[in-house]
Amino acid sequence: MANTMYGGRQGCMIIMAKDSELWDVICDGPFIPMKTIGEPKVTVPKTRKEYSDAYRKVIEKNFQAKKILVCDIGPDEYNRISACQFVKEIWEALQIAHEGITKVKQSKIDMLTTEYELFRMKDDESIQDMYTRFTSIINELHSLGEIIPKEQTC
Repeated sequence: MANTMYGGRQGCMIIMAKDSELWDVICDGPFIPMKTIGEPKVTVPKTRKEYSDAYRKVIEKNFQAKKILVCDIGPDEYNRISACQFVKEIWEALQIAHEGITKVKQSKIDMLTTEYELFRMKDDESIQDMYTRFTSIINELHSLGEIIPKEQTC
């Protein structure tokens, strides 16, 4: 992922630090004021003119969270989420694109952990190349939320 802001726990912490209600909007979806009309009774969204000041403040949370997610992404990510109306959809699209579904993520972690555990210098490899390969494994594990304790990396 080009920008680690959107990776699971780290993305959550950044948004929660700004406003915990923004995280609620991402997890639960936006608040849409509704009203009941007609016979038989039907529930429909209120028009913008019918919003109270309290409703407007709650609705603004979707746009605030959307701004946080959209402002710092590249063109590829923007194209991926540009059709999303709600911040919950944006978050899910970014997670799927960058982390994959849980099984794919766990599969990546398992594969990288095995690479880490079996890590050896290749016959035709320089020390610099070996170090770069090792660092890449550690960084990929870290980006997936898997932390290797320092005692194990030395």
